[in-house]
Amino acid sequence: MYRLSLLLSLLFSFNLLVNAQNISGKELLEKAIKYHDPNGNWETFKGTLHVTMTTPNNPKRDSKIEINLPSQFFSVEAKRGENTTKYTVEKESCKIAFNGNENPSEAILKEHKLSCDRANLFKNYYTYLYGLPMKLKDNGTIIDDKVEKKTFKGKEYLVLKATYDANVGKDTWYFYFNPKTYAMEVYQFFKATKDSGEYILLSEEEIINGIKMPKVRAWYYNKNDGYLGTDTLTK
Repeated sequence: MYRLSLLLSLLFSFNLLVNAQNISGKELLEKAIKYHDPNGNWETFKGTLHVTMTTPNNPKRDSKIEINLPSQFFSVEAKRGENTTKYTVEKESCKIAFNGNENPSEAILKEHKLSCDRANLFKNYYTYLYGLPMKLKDNGTIIDDKVEKKTFKGKEYLVLKATYDANVGKDTWYFYFNPKTYAMEVYQFFKATKDSGEYILLSEEEIINGIKMPKVRAWYYNKNDGYLGTDTLTK
């Protein structure tokens, strides 16, 4: 029985290595997109996401996120503790509301670090992460042609490397795909400094507008596996 298990393990590792050698980065990306967004719905995505973020020693944050890509509209209304903040970005315009006040004073903006720069940061953050792997086809993304085989947390993956034009981003990202289904199960990024960056473990799925999105995203530091927090998609 042990010999049979060992043989099957070796055969799987060999097949994975062959797959990694025979598939290009762009081909792997296309297979992953076909798994997550088989009908090409992301480009016209219009929907609402509810996300609960939990972090150590902090109250949870509940966010209602509205995304309408054709209309270039984005809003996030987040409640943490007694405060509710809402950012709205529509094309080039930005609005900020705090606890229902749609014209907060400069003192409130400063005290709670509210700004249009932060609004656009949230827009980019949520549309990028929930739009993966489709967002890897955006202009300015450089997909490495070589696909690697890696073991991460005891599981085998086909790994795609992505870098970005200087005006888009400086981090280097790695995307870990299930070699059988091409589902995205992990992603990881590194900054220029040593031992920098984070990795994100993805588990479970929610199907929203025909797109398979990760339901749970747990964040950790690359350096020491320190736990940062978890985002859970409630719908």
